[in-house]
Amino acid sequence: MTIANVLSLLGGLALFLHGMQMMSSGLEAAAGNRMKGILEKLTANRVLGVVVGAVITAVIQSSSATTVMVVGFVNSGMMTLTQAVWIIMGANIGTTITGQLIALDVGVLAPFFAFLGVAMMVFIKNPKCHHYGSILGGLGVLFIGMDMMSAAMVPLRDMPAFVDLMTQFSNPVLGILAGALFTALIQSSSASVGILQALATSGVVDLHSAVFVLFGQNIGTCITAVLASIGTSRNAKRTTIIHLMFNIIGTTIFTTVCLVGPLLGFSLVDFMIGVTPDNPAAQIANMHTLFNIVTTLVLLPLGKYLVKAAMHILPERAQDREEGMHLAFLTPIKANQDRTIGQSAIYISQLQQELDRMLDMAKENVSTAFQAVLDRDPTLVAKEEAVEEYIDFLNKEISQFISHVIVHETNEKDSAAVSAYFKIASNIERIGDHAMNICGYSAILKEKDIHFSDEARTEIREMERICREAMDSLGEGVEKPSEWLSKVEALEQKMDDMTDSFRSHQMERMRKGICSDEGCILFSEMLTDFERIGDHALNIAQAHSQASLV
Repeated sequence: MTIANVLSLLGGLALFLHGMQMMSSGLEAAAGNRMKGILEKLTANRVLGVVVGAVITAVIQSSSATTVMVVGFVNSGMMTLTQAVWIIMGANIGTTITGQLIALDVGVLAPFFAFLGVAMMVFIKNPKCHHYGSILGGLGVLFIGMDMMSAAMVPLRDMPAFVDLMTQFSNPVLGILAGALFTALIQSSSASVGILQALATSGVVDLHSAVFVLFGQNIGTCITAVLASIGTSRNAKRTTIIHLMFNIIGTTIFTTVCLVGPLLGFSLVDFMIGVTPDNPAAQIANMHTLFNIVTTLVLLPLGKYLVKAAMHILPERAQDREEGMHLAFLTPIKANQDRTIGQSAIYISQLQQELDRMLDMAKENVSTAFQAVLDRDPTLVAKEEAVEEYIDFLNKEISQFISHVIVHETNEKDSAAVSAYFKIASNIERIGDHAMNICGYSAILKEKDIHFSDEARTEIREMERICREAMDSLGEGVEKPSEWLSKVEALEQKMDDMTDSFRSHQMERMRKGICSDEGCILFSEMLTDFERIGDHALNIAQAHSQASLV
């Protein structure tokens, strides 16, 4: 094998991996929100779960990406561990579509796909066309790389040392280890299966040598989900254990069949070769598909037992219950952490969950603040300050998280949502500040023995009621953004009108001598904070609505 062959092999491998990355990134950018929406609406129906997992993985051509998304949804509490089992099973079926595409003889059209895709990316300004161009271009580059690898590896057939190495992989243990390690290294079973198909197409290996490597590749693909589960909840880690168990059980079943079958007069490998005798790439693709379909059918009735096994392997621990200030749904991103395919769907949902939690804290503080004023109870200030400190912590952590992820976001709608979440976090924090101001007035009322009139107290209760209504509205689902925004706008206008009306009533009480000077000042300050809470609530609704309408 000459230097030219080695360079051609490396170049083909580079094109193959880059083409797969282009295609997957384009598919995720074009359909990321739809993928997330399908997963979010998943029911507990096991068959539907398998179908959804298979379809989504077939679309993005990465079982690792689907599993990473599932890990994120389980971590955020949006999906149960049982639901995750069905998705993972389906993902293992869906990932076989890449091998089947490679097995098709479309190499002649590869340059056309690459040209068409790049032309769409270069000459058309529409971002959606760029995503579709990335899909087509990636597909073309993938097949060009595949052809280059196959051609470069042809001389390996005549190298005794390499042939001897490949025959070692017919040993089940060595073959499974080799497949698992190589796939873990490149973090894509689709890519490693494609490379194995290139070796087979070149005549370097046959299915007898490749079959155990193929089984090991299914185990190696779990490494991406394992890495994604670092720092997540106990349930999210159990999701990766289930993924690993699925592939280990499947490998055990098929390895046993391949070893014991010939002794009983049936060779599964020979049977698969006989299905497509002249197409080594199709033989590997068909075995890969059979492996995942049969393993899914075997384990489908046992899904709940897989969950129990994962919970037994990774039981609950008392120290896992977090105390103090912490992020409940977001997994902090390290400065040099790479973004993996499928992560967009995770952090969009996680951000929403964390912001909902932050909003609940602000809502609690608004209610506590008005209660403190009405009861003239300064002892509630300490409670208010503790929650306000937590809100400030969440605002800082969420803002830092957003600053990391927004740099890598390619999907237009997700990018708009992330930008909106940055504004929302800031406005929630400001609501918390105004609630803190209102609560602080209780200490002055107590210290200087200031009493509000019955009329003023009635108005304070009315302010509390409308604030609670506005905050509750912000927590509602945004199925119809325009209608929801109109509702919040009406509430904010009502708060403005109430502020003007209550100021007029205050002036009337001052003229009648019912209200003390210091009481008037505090009531006026409270009206200002009340009105500002309405303004920030509207800002939150507008940011949410703008992101939803993109």
